Amino acid sequence: MTIVRSLVLFALAALAEIGGAWLIWQGVREQRGLAWVGAGVIALGLYGFVATLQPDANFGRILAAYGGVFVAGSLAWGMVVDGFRPDRWDVMGALVCLAGVLVIMYAPRG
Repeated sequence: MTIVRSLVLFALAALAEIGGAWLIWQGVREQRGLAWVGAGVIALGLYGFVATLQPDANFGRILAAYGGVFVAGSLAWGMVVDGFRPDRWDVMGALVCLAGVLVIMYAPRG
């Protein structure tokens, strides 16, 4: 159950961080205004909070593993929200990153 909890927390963190960055992008680059930027800042703050809920106590390990989730999540966000079509190299890179998440977070340790 700890692994499932950890994976759910990674997904929530990615949603908050990627969504927050996207909101800021929309506010600034697409000129949607300060309300979008403010919502993005709040979402990014939520990301920082969610990351602290991981069961592992090692900040460096959590953040390193989350990097792989961020890479794959960013591509998925682009597909769902912006109509981005990743090529095979995008997909391969995301799979490598997700394999890294599994090794960093869930490999047996003595």
